[in-house]
Amino acid sequence: MKLPALNLHCSLLLLCCLFSSVSFGQKLEGKKKDIDQILNNIATFSQHVMNADYDKIAAAYTSDGKIFPGNQDILSGTERIKKYWIQPEGVSTSYHKITPEEIKVIKGHAYDYGYYEGKTKRKDGSEVSWKGKYVIVWKKEKGQWKMLLDIWNTM
Repeated sequence: MKLPALNLHCSLLLLCCLFSSVSFGQKLEGKKKDIDQILNNIATFSQHVMNADYDKIAAAYTSDGKIFPGNQDILSGTERIKKYWIQPEGVSTSYHKITPEEIKVIKGHAYDYGYYEGKTKRKDGSEVSWKGKYVIVWKKEKGQWKMLLDIWNTM
């Protein structure tokens, strides 16, 4: 009769162990004001991508910003970054979300990494989903956090 009670205790112990290894949130280090601005910039960047607002996308990067798209050379400078993000006519990003796992602010720089996901609507009306991981190095420029280095790859 004591065997079922033992199984219950073992099951509860197993559940506790499983839940203790699961991460329940982002790791955020730095001044709240800086973290909040970076989080806001991440959300508005996704909105700019979905709105195809290429000037605002390019403005999210520092003047000496660089992007590292997969299977391409490093692109630097506002105009080259803007040109990269421009979709072909009839193609749009219908969904774009960035989910940081960690943000750490170190004086005038910060980094964050995590996952991204989205959907692209093709000319023929079909939609393709994608996701991947990223790392961004941020730099405070004239009081605003902007992306200095932006690298990503698909999963």
